[in-house]
This record gives sequence, structure tokens and C-alpha cells, in this order.
Amino acid sequence: MNCKEKPYFPMFVNLSDKKVVVAGAGTIAKRRIRALTDFTNDLVVIAPEVNQELRNLEAEGKITILRKTYEREDLYGASMVIAATSDHRINQEIYSACKCLGIPVNVCNDKTKCDFYFPVLAMRDNVVAGVSTGGREHGKSRIVADRIQTMLDAGGKDEVEQS
Repeated sequence: MNCKEKPYFPMFVNLSDKKVVVAGAGTIAKRRIRALTDFTNDLVVIAPEVNQELRNLEAEGKITILRKTYEREDLYGASMVIAATSDHRINQEIYSACKCLGIPVNVCNDKTKCDFYFPVLAMRDNVVAGVSTGGREHGKSRIVADRIQTMLDAGGKDEVEQS
């Protein structure tokens, strides 16, 4: 049996009408929330307090905010969960609950507790590219995604569609 760690398989998932839960509203959570608004119509944020940016997203109908602390019941019906609170104990509780409920989870401050990694995204029109280094070299992911974004922007829609 080969125990060598393998890279994660890139997979694109339709989240359009799937419930995605983000626990937390800090810097990392906000980056995830910003990205996810392009992919799901049912994004639920759980946090006792949120900043103006998230209140604006709520006012635009892009997210639902539950202004409270996390409870296990908040995960029911979720297809994907991001645990991004500043409390390691709560993130661990979310991880354990998701494992029991069969929900893919990403614990932002512990790469050993991630069923998936959040890629750096490059997007134009209907072209979406995600770049990941398996949680090891975020800077390298950003550089590659920026190059892809530059190609998408420079090439324009016609050139990308002809490829």
C-alpha cells in the first residue's frame, strides 16, 4: 500500500441551490463568503456580529446571516460547511458534527481537518479556474491564479471560446 500523500483532485460542484454554511465572519470567513456568493443562492453565515460588508451582502439578498453563536442544528441540510471562527473549540465541534452528518467541511485554521481546500479563483464569463497547492503554498497559488486571470482578461471572450 502506497502511503504517500497525494494531491487533492480538482472537482467542480454545482452549488446553485445547495445550502452552504460559513461559521464566522472574520477576515478568512469574509474571503470565503465573497467567493461563494458567485456559486450558491443559499449561503448562510453564522456569527454573533458582522461588519458592514456582510450586512450589505445580506441587504442585496446574497447571504443570510444568523446573528448568533453556532449550534449543531445550524448544519442540518447543509451541503458544505466552512468553519472559520476564531475559537478552535467551536471549529472542532463543527468538524466533528460534519463528519457525523456526512457533510464536507473545511476548517480554515487546520488543514488536517479539511475535506476540501478553497482554491484561489480566476474567473471571466463562464470560465472558472481554481488553483490549489493543497494548503501548503498559498502565495504560489495566488501567482498562478493571477497569471490565469491575466490571460482570461487579455484574451477576451472570443479568444477563450476558440480554444
